[in-house]
Amino acid sequence: MQDSDRQLRKKRDVIHSLHMHLVFVTKYKKNVFTGMMYERLRFHLDRVCNDFECKLVETNGEKDHVHLLVDTLPHTTPSRLVNSRKGGSSRFTYASPKGVPELEQYY
Repeated sequence: MQDSDRQLRKKRDVIHSLHMHLVFVTKYKKNVFTGMMYERLRFHLDRVCNDFECKLVETNGEKDHVHLLVDTLPHTTPSRLVNSRKGGSSRFTYASPKGVPELEQYY
């Protein structure tokens, strides 16, 4: 992220710019992420960020992990944010009627 992209967020009595870099790794580091799964996961993680009044600044990943850069509020605890993302993304991934057939061979 470049300096021109950074913006200060303002609340009533605080001005801040806090970012968290989170990395989610697949179980046993299996190469399971496909383009469709990555886009679906990105959509869900953006929704979770909105629930926490955070902003998903950037996402990137490989077949076995996903990197997230999140602009957060000072009162957002990393543990609550991560737990919400992990549980919610798992439920969201398997929520479709057919599930994710690509994962059946791994898990």
